[in-house]
Amino acid sequence: MKFRLFRHYVHLPTALLAIVEVLVLVSAPMIVEGLHGRAPELHKIAAFAAAGVVTLLAMGLYSVRQRARFTGVMLRTGLAHLLAMAIVVIVSFFVEQLRPGPRQLAEWAALSFVLIAIVRLISDRLLDEDAFKRVVLVYGAGQRAQSLSTLRRRSDQRGFRVAGYVAAPGEAVLVGHDVLAPGPDERLPALAERLDVDEIVVAMDDRRREFPVRELLDCRLAGIEVIDLVSFLERETGRVRLDVLNPSWMIFGEGFRRDPVRQFTKRLFDVLAALALLLVTLPFIVLTMLAIAIEDGIRGPYFYRQRRVGLDGKVFNVMKFRSMTVDAEPDGRPRWATSGDSRVTRVGRFIRKVRIDELPQVFNVLRGDMSFVGPRPERPEFVSQFGETVPYYDERHCAKPGITGWAQLCYPYGASEKDAMEKLQYDLYYVKNHTLLFDLMILLQTVEVVVFGKGGR
Repeated sequence: MKFRLFRHYVHLPTALLAIVEVLVLVSAPMIVEGLHGRAPELHKIAAFAAAGVVTLLAMGLYSVRQRARFTGVMLRTGLAHLLAMAIVVIVSFFVEQLRPGPRQLAEWAALSFVLIAIVRLISDRLLDEDAFKRVVLVYGAGQRAQSLSTLRRRSDQRGFRVAGYVAAPGEAVLVGHDVLAPGPDERLPALAERLDVDEIVVAMDDRRREFPVRELLDCRLAGIEVIDLVSFLERETGRVRLDVLNPSWMIFGEGFRRDPVRQFTKRLFDVLAALALLLVTLPFIVLTMLAIAIEDGIRGPYFYRQRRVGLDGKVFNVMKFRSMTVDAEPDGRPRWATSGDSRVTRVGRFIRKVRIDELPQVFNVLRGDMSFVGPRPERPEFVSQFGETVPYYDERHCAKPGITGWAQLCYPYGASEKDAMEKLQYDLYYVKNHTLLFDLMILLQTVEVVVFGKGGR
């Protein structure tokens, strides 16, 4: 089951887990202080808990796409606590009132880690997620309904359970299983009531043929939600499925708007985040330039500029650390980077893995060519190619390209037309639903991508 928070869908069990772990982050220091006979200092405990929530989120521990086993989850939890301790120490240099003692802080983190490990173990072993799932009846059993029946990933099925499919009149049955045959006098509302359905997904191949308006209206009036297939898949998978998308859904649906207030807050967020990142990573920028100079000579070049497509299709020069040989494309023909690409230098292999090569794009953000969060900018040659073969590809240019983005969190590095189509589905979801809260969540979860080197080539 999911609910919507600031236009972003949140998985209910994940939200409940987060609430429990916030209580743990608050109660662990209070337990420690009680054992030592000290009065708890709530402002210090609040700072520790806030840092813990941020770092747990940054390690991807509240992502429904987290596939790590229990050992991996504990590794991420441990790193999150170490980062939280570091944040508290750094903040306390500026606000002395928030400074706990070193041993005190270590005890808080140790007990919190143990309690969260117990919570995670119990939630993995004992929590019956079916209790939180919506029971769904699918009206349609043809090609469109088949796109729902082929969802295989556990993360895509955490929010619902399909009670069955009802074939529309004259429609070919392609789903292959769970096809229901209502009784001769059983209408859709009665069938939904018998199956204790929470929601009906309309997935007919052709709505112009015997669309059951009256029956669906009766279901809605009886308290059963009715939703179209595209919106359902968007909510459950975090992407806009191209195989069932139609232009009218984009035209009449919510989202895909340019709100002046949102544009102002996004620009303000971009500038502040870019300046903060530049300040924090300045030592890494200097060290990277030094490493490139040692490998390739002091004359460099240290950076490279490449033409990319930005907002509304306008071309700009993106700036990166040079991670390939100078003559990486001697014939001038653009080529995808591949796994184990021989053109990548030794320094380049490392900085691409940990995403340091992307740091100079901070200057693109400050210039206004890019945003901190958004679809990744592509080269004009690839955009021209995909614009002719991938439906709705140009719609991704309705938002500024970003250093990081929703597609980068959800899908690995792409190097083909098929990959471009898959990533486009996540880009369209972001363009439709982006908010300041969503940007912050993506930015925090990018930390996990950097720390564990996900998807780098």
